[in-house]
Amino acid sequence: MGEHYFAERPETASRRGTVDLVLPDLHLRLATDRGMFSPDRIDPGTRILLETVPPPPPDGDLLDLGCGYGPIALTMATRAPRARVYGVDVNIRALELGQVNAQAAGLDNVRFIRPGEIDPDVRFAALWSNPPIRIGKAALHDLLTTWLDRLSPGATAHLVVQKHLGSDSLHRWLDQHDWPTERIASRSAYRVLAVTARPPRDPAGPDDGGLPGRPHREETP
Repeated sequence: MGEHYFAERPETASRRGTVDLVLPDLHLRLATDRGMFSPDRIDPGTRILLETVPPPPPDGDLLDLGCGYGPIALTMATRAPRARVYGVDVNIRALELGQVNAQAAGLDNVRFIRPGEIDPDVRFAALWSNPPIRIGKAALHDLLTTWLDRLSPGATAHLVVQKHLGSDSLHRWLDQHDWPTERIASRSAYRVLAVTARPPRDPAGPDDGGLPGRPHREETP
């Protein structure tokens, strides 16, 4: 597993490069480096997500979870210039390049920051992500629980996941944990899932053990 999944400061020696993100509505040349996700090309899953996802809300707070050097966050910022976009990652090298890429693209409505730097009261009007599936099922579920529970009421998250890496089981897990989920696209063994914010919990409902954001049920797909 690449260190970019967990390392704040990758030990891999730096070797800068560039990739081109070309979509029908934009063309961005992005700086990349070793020690981060897909530095040599735009990942196919990311491209499929950006080619199939509906337009983001025109304003509000938008989130790219696991942003890397920024292709998803920068696309959101381009398509929703009045919105505030957050690119979140643990990898400092990737976050620094994301900010470099935002400046090069003239986008001042996007920030690249670590998870703990976002105001905990912020709620997101949309979340787009090519999530880090390879961190393992338990860690992935914890990650998604944390951030999906910060969607605004009625907001939608769009996730792209490879079929052979568990897109269908993730779809079932999301449904089982009260996030209504629909597959909106399927291409080249990738699935794009639209996940709706789950309704507020009944305060008189089952005890969740005092762990905010934890699902009540513990089914494993």
